[in-house]
Amino acid sequence: MRSYRERLLIPALALLSLLVSGAAWAHFKLNLNVRVFHIVHSEAGLDVYLRTPMAYLVADKLGPIGADGLPAPAPFTTNRLENGVTMHLVDPNALRADPLGLGRISANGLRLETGAGQLAAEVVSVRVHQAGKEPAFATRAEATVALASGVGVWTDAGETYVGNAVVDVHLAYPTGAVSEYTLATLYNPGLPGVEDTANLILDYRGDATRTYRTTGLMADPVTISGSPVAAASTFVLEGVRHILEGIDHVLFVICMVIGAQTLGALLARVSGFTIGHTVTLSLGFFGIAPSAPWFIPAVETAIALSIIWAAADAALQRQGQSRSNRAAVAITASIGLLHGFGFSFMLRNILQIDSDNVWQSLLAFNLGVEFGQLAIVALIWPLVLLIRRMPTMVWIRTRGAVALSVSAVAAIWAVERASFLIG
Repeated sequence: MRSYRERLLIPALALLSLLVSGAAWAHFKLNLNVRVFHIVHSEAGLDVYLRTPMAYLVADKLGPIGADGLPAPAPFTTNRLENGVTMHLVDPNALRADPLGLGRISANGLRLETGAGQLAAEVVSVRVHQAGKEPAFATRAEATVALASGVGVWTDAGETYVGNAVVDVHLAYPTGAVSEYTLATLYNPGLPGVEDTANLILDYRGDATRTYRTTGLMADPVTISGSPVAAASTFVLEGVRHILEGIDHVLFVICMVIGAQTLGALLARVSGFTIGHTVTLSLGFFGIAPSAPWFIPAVETAIALSIIWAAADAALQRQGQSRSNRAAVAITASIGLLHGFGFSFMLRNILQIDSDNVWQSLLAFNLGVEFGQLAIVALIWPLVLLIRRMPTMVWIRTRGAVALSVSAVAAIWAVERASFLIG
């Protein structure tokens, strides 16, 4: 029969193994995991300016394996073996021979519908760029310039892997004025990580811009209307999703909860954390932060260290002895400043736009972060109160097991992240 200590340690170790298996970098998406849709309304219909990774359009279109052991290339690509691995490269000759071909693939995989049914697209222009050399695409003006006529479809000389290429497409939907529509994508490249694809949809109606944010391949249609509430709600959901999937934030909140001895102390800690991360989320988003290469890994390392501190603080708390609520607010606000920069790195990477509702999107995302944080608190605090009603040693050992597991995970992250800072 297992001892009491063993019964506490086994779930703690299970938690540790689960968390260590996750990525140490919780805030960053690959550049080629982002799609941007600029959708412009006019009396004639809709114009869609899309930027997408090339692999999303062609990865599922490989042919059968040939005698050379290679699959028949996907459209607009070539294949070769490198160290026994099939590598896929952009085929500039195929692009020049059929300059609108990738646009047709994109149009076939993009589904715009109104109450009258699916809209038919006309391909206006296509550009293919090597990642890192693509023109700006954050605003409607930049997207228009990027897809202006007079430039060849392949804009970069030199060899480029398909996984390192982006495609810009201008599609026209000459259907007359459209009020509400749905947007979905039908292609599934079957690549690792596509479920985390970050989609930014900007809908332009006269002088008004509505910004929508969703994650994944958009197999389920997104409803686009002129409602600012509907647009903001997508950022609220993304804020909730980001904190719940950002394991480092979750662990800090857990430690913050188990370290609070009273409801008042808990509210003080949560309030301080909220104040801190709200400030730096806003500052970081608008670029009011150091831009040196060391800054991001330094912040990420500091976040990991803050989790270790919070775990130690929770484990070493003595019954009836706690710091004042004012001190708790100051400490968690200071730590919140670090976590806020972490939130802002992700949001700024996705929401690099200049629209008239950028503040609404920022505030909605922050509200989502708060809702996610409160959901964690609402789940953990009743459990804490329940265990505290048990014999004192039950609570002390449970709290210690959780703090030990969290500290071990955060220590691994701190080492990994510091290696980027040092190296």
